[in-house]
Amino acid sequence: MQWFTTGVSTTLVLILLGLVSFFILFARQLSDSVKENLTVTVLLDEEAGAVEVGRLRKSLDQLPCVRALDYVSKEEALREQVEAMGSDPSEFLGANPFAASFELRMDASYANSDSLAQVTAQLKRNPLVSDVVYQKDLVDAVNENLRHVSYVLLVLAVLLALVSFALISNTVRLSIYSSRFLIRTMKLVGASWAFIRRPFMVRGFNLGFMSGLLADGLLAGGVYALLYYDPSLSEYIHPDMLVAVGVAVLAFGLLLTLGCTYFSVGKYLRMKAGDLY
Repeated sequence: MQWFTTGVSTTLVLILLGLVSFFILFARQLSDSVKENLTVTVLLDEEAGAVEVGRLRKSLDQLPCVRALDYVSKEEALREQVEAMGSDPSEFLGANPFAASFELRMDASYANSDSLAQVTAQLKRNPLVSDVVYQKDLVDAVNENLRHVSYVLLVLAVLLALVSFALISNTVRLSIYSSRFLIRTMKLVGASWAFIRRPFMVRGFNLGFMSGLLADGLLAGGVYALLYYDPSLSEYIHPDMLVAVGVAVLAFGLLLTLGCTYFSVGKYLRMKAGDLY
């Protein structure tokens, strides 16, 4: 019963740790998705021909900063503007005022002001490009907000890790406290420290392994229920993310229980007989 309650408390702590790890990875995936939806518009020169536009498209598609791109012709740009404004500017201007363009969706690692400034300067050197436009204020606001959220989650993760270590350490230490006289007796009959530690370490390993597996199972059930409730979240919740959280929870449970067991048993091995009482 003592080790059962220890396992239950360890499992609950690991579930909390797994939830924080999951939300950190989820927030990172969500931030990458937001950054990759920020577009850079490359306006083309009026004299650009179809062959030149095709070559430019291939060169843009090979850039490491470009995740995806779409070509918008002059006619498509005019049609989108008519649908948005409800009027056709070409009727009173006598010509289509819009230029053909490429809509670039950048890789998340390049979706910041410094990288975009370098990419913009590089694109503008191409004679087929008349201008490069992106919403600098929106990019700065998104990155600033995501940075603040990342700091909050990081502080929360560190605090929870410390609390988790303290709770599991105290739980394991209390469970070994009841065996302190058994440890003393084994010392008196000449058992080595490694021999005395072995059964406790095996029990600690089993405790951490079973608690980690149980925590992973409950977390997986929670994620399954979340996806069942809102299937659109599958865009941000990937299998590799779940595997990373599961492995981290299992590894953290094993390291904590084994480490706490090792040092707790060592404490009573070094303790004098009078201090046991």
